[in-house]
Amino acid sequence: MNVRRLIPSTALAGAVALGVVSLSACAGTSDAADKGSGGKLDVVASFYPMQYLAEQIGGGHVAVNTLTKPGVEPHDLELKPKQIGELGEADVILYLKGIQPAVDEAIAQAGVKNTVDAAGLTTLEEHGTEVGHDHEGEEAGHDHGSEAGADPHIWLDPVKYAEVAKGVGSALEKADPAHAADYKKNTDALVKKLGDLDTEFETGLKNTATKTFITTHSAFGYLAERYHLEQEGITGIDPESEPSPARIKELQDIAKKDNVSTVFFETLASDKTAKTLAGDTGLKTDVLDPLEGITDKSKGDDYIEVMQSNLAALKKALGAK
Repeated sequence: MNVRRLIPSTALAGAVALGVVSLSACAGTSDAADKGSGGKLDVVASFYPMQYLAEQIGGGHVAVNTLTKPGVEPHDLELKPKQIGELGEADVILYLKGIQPAVDEAIAQAGVKNTVDAAGLTTLEEHGTEVGHDHEGEEAGHDHGSEAGADPHIWLDPVKYAEVAKGVGSALEKADPAHAADYKKNTDALVKKLGDLDTEFETGLKNTATKTFITTHSAFGYLAERYHLEQEGITGIDPESEPSPARIKELQDIAKKDNVSTVFFETLASDKTAKTLAGDTGLKTDVLDPLEGITDKSKGDDYIEVMQSNLAALKKALGAK
């Protein structure tokens, strides 16, 4: 698997830290929903992929507030004092450690009992190395997250995202036992939708003229690994970073060797580098959305629709048969 990542040092410790769902069965947990907005569980989500899980699983029993507003690049988010203050009043916080350093720090200071780190609900990887996951039967609290280079973009693999969904569902059940049956039903329904999406990708990308795609933002490593593709990122994890001349030359050679037809860019970052590379190599450009936020430019209204648009773009670029 050829995945290149450059993770900023400020985010590195968070990206590989083992996430823990810190929930307890102490008295008072059962009436958490009574504290929320209109009797609903107040859930704070760090950015869109976490928001989507909270809304799909929580349904009518939760009121979801998202720290990253539509159109804002999540990696660069700086929280306002009001947002930091409101964090401490949440019933449940749902985030992904390592994507947003400022958010990680604020959440750690908030001290909310029901804090869920999605990174602890699946396995983080880097060049095929598994890190950041407590395996069943191992000593409780053992941290696999001490290795550098873990990729946090787990939501772009429907299988891993389904694993996270199951963990989020369990967390909401424990935070609000009165509605546990509904959370369980909603979780099962979402996991099925993600399973169907996985099947669509597996089938759609099974036979392609090439397995290599070039993208500005190295966010698609898990997706590439899941469906036996090769991601070639122009930049690393930071979509705004500039590639070196040597990297541009390398990508030009790769495009020629692997019959690459398209350079992908994304909706929340500049397309300048992608268009420059495409122009220099005679390639086309298209959007491959890392789904860090939904905007008017998104090709779809929610996670499933945008992922299906991504699949259509990949099938076209890779010459799916």
